[in-house]
Amino acid sequence: MKKIIVLSTCIFVLCGFVIHNTGSKNPIIVIKTTYGIIKIKLYDETPLHRDNFIKLVKQHYFDSLLFHRVIHTFMIQGGDPESKHAQPGQMLGNGGPAYTIPAEFVPSLIHKRGALAAAREDDRINPTKASSGSQFYIVQGKVFTNQQLDMMETQINQNLKYQLLGNLMTTPEYIWMKTKIDSLMKLGNQTAIQEFIKQQDPIAEKELNKHGRFKFSVEQRKIYTTIGGAPHLDGSYTVFGEVIEGMYVVDSIASVKADQNNRPLKDIRMFIHLEE
Repeated sequence: MKKIIVLSTCIFVLCGFVIHNTGSKNPIIVIKTTYGIIKIKLYDETPLHRDNFIKLVKQHYFDSLLFHRVIHTFMIQGGDPESKHAQPGQMLGNGGPAYTIPAEFVPSLIHKRGALAAAREDDRINPTKASSGSQFYIVQGKVFTNQQLDMMETQINQNLKYQLLGNLMTTPEYIWMKTKIDSLMKLGNQTAIQEFIKQQDPIAEKELNKHGRFKFSVEQRKIYTTIGGAPHLDGSYTVFGEVIEGMYVVDSIASVKADQNNRPLKDIRMFIHLEE
């Protein structure tokens, strides 16, 4: 994960984050936009992400940054510092502070509609799934059927098998697998590679059973078939808050016209103010 009210051709949406001292256990973030107000509760179950986000708000880190990536029925994303002075059409999504945040996966905190989560670099260069220091997204999502969730479980477990098989190839006992695949790659025989991996499926299945198969809980299925969300992200990106008011604002931002990189054609900026 790593991406209006038009008054003139140059107008943009102004957003402000405010921490309210409500006396409640969970801090509340209030996002003020020209579309209305979004209130977000930060979870105490994810203290590293909660405290980092509050720290950045206090530093006015997000001032004038863009919601640089929006995908209808999926999510809206912002927090890239490179977006502050970005030129029209410039690719965004790679910026952030010089640190990441360790993943804080909590099984009960899922990608339901309205979830606030941390963006991150992909698994190939970020196998620990550490979060970006500043980039975040809010899930708009969509409603799924149980049949779609069944298919998603199958795909997630298939991907997990490949990951576990790859992990095995780094061990002395199974280094022969990597040697074989490397030799087939040198020959450029993709069909043979796929066939060889398919032949290792019994080993991969055994590892998956030891690891534990992915399965949506009854509660997750209830949420994703009624409220909706982005279930395929569960367990891969840290969820650290949820919208408690103003989802219509998220819907409005997610619906704006965007370019081929999902960047809104008209800049949607955020301005941050803190109230303690």
